[in-house]
Amino acid sequence: MTISHLRFSKNPIEATYLIEKADFIGIHQFLFLKKYDILQHAQNGATILINTPYEIDQTWDKLPKIVQKEIINKQLKLYAINAYEVAKSCGLGRHINTVMQTAFFALSDVINTEEAIQKIKKSIQKSYKKQGEIVIRMNFCAIDHTISNLQEIKIPKNVTSTIEMMEPLRLKEENQFLQNVTAKLVAHEGDTIPVSLVPEDGTWPLGTTQYEKRNISLQAPFWDQDSCIQCNRCSEVCPHAVIRSKVFDKSLLQNAPQEFNYIKAKGKKFADTGEFTIQVSVEDCTGCTLCVEECPATNKQDPTKKAINMEDIEPKIDIAVKNWDFFMKIPDFNREKLDINKTKEAQLLRPLFEFSGACPGCGETPYLKLLSQLFGDRLLIANATGCSSIYGGNLPTTPWTTDENGRGPAWSNSLFEDNAEFGLGFRTTVDRQNSFAKELLVKLKSQIGELLVEQTLTTNQNSEEGIKKQRENVAKIKTKLSSIKGDDARLLEGVLSYLIIKSIWAVGGDGWAYDIGYGGLDHVLASGININILVLDTGVYSNTGGQTSKATPLGAVAKFSAEGKTVPQKDLALHALDYENVYVARVALGANDKQTLHAFVEAQAYEGPSLIIAYSHCIAHGYDLKYGMKHQKMAVESGLWPLFRYNPTLIEKGENPFSLDYKEPKTSVKEYMYSENRFKMVEKMNPELAKTFLKRADKLAKKEWIRYQDLKDSGNLTFKCK
Repeated sequence: MTISHLRFSKNPIEATYLIEKADFIGIHQFLFLKKYDILQHAQNGATILINTPYEIDQTWDKLPKIVQKEIINKQLKLYAINAYEVAKSCGLGRHINTVMQTAFFALSDVINTEEAIQKIKKSIQKSYKKQGEIVIRMNFCAIDHTISNLQEIKIPKNVTSTIEMMEPLRLKEENQFLQNVTAKLVAHEGDTIPVSLVPEDGTWPLGTTQYEKRNISLQAPFWDQDSCIQCNRCSEVCPHAVIRSKVFDKSLLQNAPQEFNYIKAKGKKFADTGEFTIQVSVEDCTGCTLCVEECPATNKQDPTKKAINMEDIEPKIDIAVKNWDFFMKIPDFNREKLDINKTKEAQLLRPLFEFSGACPGCGETPYLKLLSQLFGDRLLIANATGCSSIYGGNLPTTPWTTDENGRGPAWSNSLFEDNAEFGLGFRTTVDRQNSFAKELLVKLKSQIGELLVEQTLTTNQNSEEGIKKQRENVAKIKTKLSSIKGDDARLLEGVLSYLIIKSIWAVGGDGWAYDIGYGGLDHVLASGININILVLDTGVYSNTGGQTSKATPLGAVAKFSAEGKTVPQKDLALHALDYENVYVARVALGANDKQTLHAFVEAQAYEGPSLIIAYSHCIAHGYDLKYGMKHQKMAVESGLWPLFRYNPTLIEKGENPFSLDYKEPKTSVKEYMYSENRFKMVEKMNPELAKTFLKRADKLAKKEWIRYQDLKDSGNLTFKCK
């Protein structure tokens, strides 16, 4: 929740402070009134503006009783508008800021309403000039319809509601830390927390976003099982891990809610297990609609519908919550039996990154979710500062979580510029602890048992079966150590877990990898040490407002490139290929999910440095992110985002290490670029310059195709020369 404190005066305001007694409070999401004591700062007789999803005559009765009591006692003036409907009717989708701004000036008397409206329109013309006349007209429409839809709610003399306030966290069991620290942070009461309750070592519990239940969307996807083809694409693209699937035995449904839907599972592997379901955590959904856009199945009775469709949450919320709670109690499918090289089966793995605070439709988080599904139970992450460190961080809640065995990622954030080195420190530390554990193991083998020690030292952990076997070995050793005396036994207990393989990843955006942290990243790649690097490439410094980076594509408008970037993006992948012993991949989940999955699996398996550069659509690109995956596909098909994998392991096998994973460009560069405002803006500002950018981009796409074709051919020469 963002809180803005605005002060107005005819005289200069020289002191800055937060407002304790407000004359006006605007509440842009109705849910906030159910979760936070917002009206505590309203002075007697203040004006309150609510964005309501309900009919105006129903809004009063939807307020919690404590809120109604405060409105009556303070004699507040209450106004409401359904800003969602106004914005939607004018083509603005979810964007209600113009509506609420107009309503503010209409009610606050800061300046004359007519004068305010003219100034807002003038500001819109200036702000959205680059985005075109259509965008300006849509905003004008929203302004013109605001006043007619703004209504005052008459306040009765007595409280009529029976609705209670929502708890900041919906805890499944008592937890003192979550109740006394995390819940207060969520409720914006962090100033009341004693320092003594804050973890002195800086560690915070995992998996706490599951208790927030933000309820920020009015709609969520609902599953039509009769139309579903069980491809799991909806689960794969969901940025917040709210859509999940499971395959399970029908005997587990004895206590299922009556409305719990499921169908017969497809595939020989699942014939004995039997049933398949998709369920949605509607309270955690952000309403981005990516899942619906990407669903390939069509309802045969109604071709306008798919196998998953957006519907209003409120009429179905009780049933949906019961179904989700039951779904989460169903055991996960045995991961040892899944082929993680198949996208459908990989999505049956439990995500250990869930319900983050990322933007609706975020293009980065599906990659992090996939990373957590594949390796989350043994994952260590060094996270560069940026979007991924903000929505992935630990305050007030943490999206990185644990599996049913309590295993999950260890996550930490250092600085912006040194994240690659930070991750390298993880690797060297883990390797040293592993070596030390092996030294102690050999030293104590007569007491532990020579056979068990030998098995532990030689177990191959390149598969789920091997990792499970090693965990069993470690558990046996731990039991034996409890009866062995001496310092060496105690030391081994402290480093025993390092005998189990760890997956270490340095993660961050293009601002880190291409720009500020590039020197460190290059150093780590040159080290030859076994560390994985994931670059979430949005083409701008997304977290700080969309500034130009060296990853910003030719012709794109961004801060510090106001008329379009005049040089192409740096080819970071090509730089990494110079080392020859680095695994390198450029991926785009929206264009080729199978190739993306293979890149992650291959990078982890490679015993050396690996670099994955992942195309990540972003709100800064200037389009509705429900089409994000389609734009990724267009970028690849236009030739401006080449897909490939370079795997040095294949050289020793006598195979070509270079796999070119996209076809010769078939989508025109113009069709792709002008579908995004970041490129389209230039045409509005400078048509001649825009034409030049298109010509250069077209030439670049063709050149990239030839260049990477040559690399594929030289890859053939590489392994033949060995």
